[in-house]
Amino acid sequence: MAKLLIENVSVRFPLYHGESRSLKKTVFAAASGRLGEDRKHRLVVEALRDVSFSLRTGDRLGFIGANGAGKTTLLRSMAGIYEPVCGLITIDGAVTALLDANQGMNLEMTGRENIRLRGLFNGLNELQINQLQADVAAFAGLDQFLELPVRTYSSGMIVRLGFALATAIKPQILLMDEWILAGDAAFMTKARHRLETMVRGAEILVLSSHNADVILRWCNRVIWMDSGQIKADGHPEEVLAAYLPPEQFAHAMAAAEDAA
Repeated sequence: MAKLLIENVSVRFPLYHGESRSLKKTVFAAASGRLGEDRKHRLVVEALRDVSFSLRTGDRLGFIGANGAGKTTLLRSMAGIYEPVCGLITIDGAVTALLDANQGMNLEMTGRENIRLRGLFNGLNELQINQLQADVAAFAGLDQFLELPVRTYSSGMIVRLGFALATAIKPQILLMDEWILAGDAAFMTKARHRLETMVRGAEILVLSSHNADVILRWCNRVIWMDSGQIKADGHPEEVLAAYLPPEQFAHAMAAAEDAA
């Protein structure tokens, strides 16, 4: 069984050139009291402050909160991209992190080479890598562009390749930022069933999104992040009702019911 434990996790980002008086004034206004000082007496932004929660198989957790609340920082910390300055993150299970469209891709390599690279990273054998290449190529629909370097792709093409790659391998613990819910309407209509199948197949889901009806449909627990801390943690309807204006909450509930 998969498990994920976050214990008193804090993440800080140092502000270099922090002695600038104008910079300090700007950051103080933007950070809303989230400035501190580290052991080297550098000015730091406290991105996460003493965050704790635990997840086990069957949990579907949604993060909500304003931009800059700490949602993505927390996801990146769980994925091992950011290292906490204090606290502990314990993970029991294989993690798949869908945090940006070109995550794990080498932009100088071709699309096909990147598919092979992903297969090797996941320990697939040659037969499985060939199957992966066929699946991603068919779903992404990039045709001859798969033979070109990814740096030549448009942003939409990168999303297509990134989505196809990210959803081709069944995850155990799935971390998702809302980029994967973006993209042109025609592609997302095609992708919706594939994504929902992946979400259902994960033992643990952690999703950060501003899309309240998706949170209501996919999650059985919601954490409201505010200024790098947990403001509320509970049932999706209860937390979203406190977070959203009444009209937005009613609209989200209706949309979730229609999609069910």
